Amino acid sequence: MPGLVNALVIIAVIVLVVVRQCSAQRISGDRRWWLLPGVLLFMALREPGLVDPHHRIASAIVLGAELVVGLLTGAGWAWTSRVWRAEDGSLWSRGTRATALVWVGGLGLRVALYGVAVVLGVHQGGPALMAALAATLLIREGLLALRAAAISGSLGGPVVGAAVRQEGKDRV
Repeated sequence: MPGLVNALVIIAVIVLVVVRQCSAQRISGDRRWWLLPGVLLFMALREPGLVDPHHRIASAIVLGAELVVGLLTGAGWAWTSRVWRAEDGSLWSRGTRATALVWVGGLGLRVALYGVAVVLGVHQGGPALMAALAATLLIREGLLALRAAAISGSLGGPVVGAAVRQEGKDRV
């Protein structure tokens, strides 16, 4: 049952993230931008199977590579997202075509890593995917918070953290 729950959580988070990425998101001063990645990381660490017990070294190397890909994907996602100040002074963000290319590249690298793991006989389960997704979201949200703070710092009061939230209609 935990495997099914993990799979459903992973799918739900990916769907939520992709849907949110396709629309303009208001960036607020909420300091809880790290909460969703933190929950995902907690779920990944509490599950057995993060590292394959039969291939510990190879599994740890593949997991490390997966985390690096996650961090790079998150950084690319954050830096290719458009961030702007609306007429009312609020900050907004939306993914661009380059963001979609970053996502496709990240998915391609993850598929390649999964193939390498299969060739090495390493079992990569849901916890490894959840940890990589947490790394992706954590770096993305953190960099967006920094970008939003830079915009706010130059045009008004500083934004301490930046949670991305959907507001009514898209604003461009």
